[in-house]
Amino acid sequence: MSRHPDDAALTLAAAALMSKHTARHDVVATLLRRVLRLEPDHMLAQLSLGGALVAGGDLAGGCALFSRMMARYPDEHVMLCEHISASFLNTGYPAEAMQIVSLGLKDGETNVALVNNMACALDRLGRSPEAISWYERACALAPENPILAFGYATTLLKAGNFREGWARYAERAPATSSVMWFMSLPRLRLGDDVAGKKVILYQEQGLGDTIQFIRFVPCLLEKGAEVTIVIPESLVRLLTLSFPGVSVVTTRSKLDAEDGYSYAAPIPDLPFIVGMASESDIPARIPYLRADPGDVATFAAEFPTGRPRIGLVWAGERRARPDLAATDERRSTTLAAMGAALSPVAATLVNLQLGPPRGEIGTWDGQMLFDPMDGVRDMADTAAILENLDLFICVDTSPAHLAGALGRPVWLVSRRDACWRWGDDGDTSAWYPTMRLFRARERSLAPVLREVGAALRDWVTAWNAGC
Repeated sequence: MSRHPDDAALTLAAAALMSKHTARHDVVATLLRRVLRLEPDHMLAQLSLGGALVAGGDLAGGCALFSRMMARYPDEHVMLCEHISASFLNTGYPAEAMQIVSLGLKDGETNVALVNNMACALDRLGRSPEAISWYERACALAPENPILAFGYATTLLKAGNFREGWARYAERAPATSSVMWFMSLPRLRLGDDVAGKKVILYQEQGLGDTIQFIRFVPCLLEKGAEVTIVIPESLVRLLTLSFPGVSVVTTRSKLDAEDGYSYAAPIPDLPFIVGMASESDIPARIPYLRADPGDVATFAAEFPTGRPRIGLVWAGERRARPDLAATDERRSTTLAAMGAALSPVAATLVNLQLGPPRGEIGTWDGQMLFDPMDGVRDMADTAAILENLDLFICVDTSPAHLAGALGRPVWLVSRRDACWRWGDDGDTSAWYPTMRLFRARERSLAPVLREVGAALRDWVTAWNAGC
């Protein structure tokens, strides 16, 4: 581009590349404006610019551009509604997306993208039973589309239709960062005989998914399977402690392809493999993960005493892929926002935040935050810290699953477009009996954090009273 600054096609390609692989919406917008200086009537560049503005937080600017396009291109009404509604969905405005979809469908034209966007909007508004019929229509129009199929599966799960939901969920292509030789083994399915067979279960999606679904491993052991779990280094010690009858290795380990393995499966397939059909099929043993007693004692010696200990995590992992980055933004807050809502409080606040957001502690000038995370090597250490807490408050990220799996009291702050695993409503979870859900009712987490703060002050009062 530096050698060809007036090449509109090259500049548009650069914008598309940046948009696909980064969350630098400012750079994308700059590139698209250059395209429009060269070709003012370029419709795709205009649509993409509107999307970049909305994604970058300039909602007014993006909507103004979309409005001008609707007036300028009346014959492209359906296509514009498709792209505009997708922009709203991708940035956490499902109600607005649904209004645009309704506008696009009002003339009765069937468009698979619009139908899918309606399904997504309803799902994210906590109306999963209504979303199912729209997903059925979308999948009928495009039966081979894996994105539609996966959305349909997770919406079935969110609505509580586990039998069909898990079966469809298990049809996805595994979302792994690399392809390993054992992924070519037969994929373990419901009804396969595993007695005396060697089975590999491997990491897929996030650490929270592994923690949530690894509870089903004893079901395979009871059927006579010899299980090897392949996971990231950060989980190896925790799962080794928790499942002593299982071989636990890292994703970098060299497993011998000639060692007689019969099946492999991604760990999130386990509910389907064991035939989970209702919430009552969730294994009741809580905790099913355990911390090392020595580690628990080591951290206990460091902690202040005399007041309840409240752990905090305010942000999820920051991922580079733009769709995931947008979700990370909606599920996360800042220490300043969470701290202002929860404190001052008559308790010891304990940091469990890792990654770049941990740096916010350096500029935090509120109630003192005890920070033991320099001593954390892996999730087993995080488990040991959780065992020393009286309550853990966090956004929707893997430590929430860890606390629930340990049977520790945990309050989860969920974004408005909640993950399928938390269902549409309610303040409890069948997956984790010690969890309390606080659900945002709008895009901002500020109002729900105030609710958490009020609940925390009541909790501390009860704790001090010995209740």
